[in-house]
Amino acid sequence: MEKDVSMSTIALVDDDRNILASVSLALEAEGFEVRSFTDGVAALAEMGRNPPDLAVLDIKMPRLDGMELLRRLRLKSDLPVIFLTSKDEEIDEVLGLRMGADDYMRKPFSQRLLVERIRSLLRRREAVADADRAEDDRPIVRGRLGLDPMRHSVTWGGEQVTLTVTEFLILKTLAIRPGVVKSRDQLMDIAYEDEIYVDDRTVDSHIKRIRKKFRAVDSQFSSIETLYGVGYKFREV
Repeated sequence: MEKDVSMSTIALVDDDRNILASVSLALEAEGFEVRSFTDGVAALAEMGRNPPDLAVLDIKMPRLDGMELLRRLRLKSDLPVIFLTSKDEEIDEVLGLRMGADDYMRKPFSQRLLVERIRSLLRRREAVADADRAEDDRPIVRGRLGLDPMRHSVTWGGEQVTLTVTEFLILKTLAIRPGVVKSRDQLMDIAYEDEIYVDDRTVDSHIKRIRKKFRAVDSQFSSIETLYGVGYKFREV
């Protein structure tokens, strides 16, 4: 049976108490359990003790900002993360995606849209882990790449590579049919369902992040190829 994502726990981290209060009310009205934090230090400590299902992080915070909080989270966790950014923080948006955020929203934002993006990420995470989809979740081996959808596990030459949910779905889409080019639109449709708009830069940032993670275990990794103006493909080696 599919998990009711509305029963999930959301960590909300923002130094603006008005945003914390209003967003918490909106999420709780949808059935989510919300844990609110006004700074990254307290949030990191609590998420280490009691991990949430998803985190919504503001970028600009005192003591420990959202970027550093994400970096530390990614050392131990692949939980879905949504960044909240100001409209003039485009560089931070790109950097955040490269560091492993799954999505971002610019302030001021629609609370309804935030709820839908949270639901979308949680559904995708559940789908990746759902053992009932046996045929679609058979392990994939493509040369040095090993990918096990049921366990959300990725290896390269036997070395473990930790990917976020979005990165995992993008890689899986490319690896299922090596040599077949997938356009950015096709990858966005796979990684971002429910007609949520994201631009080309978002997919490009995820691809760069995937490559960086593989090159951390193999500096010669080049199996994800860019066809400029067309899209991406996986080359089996």
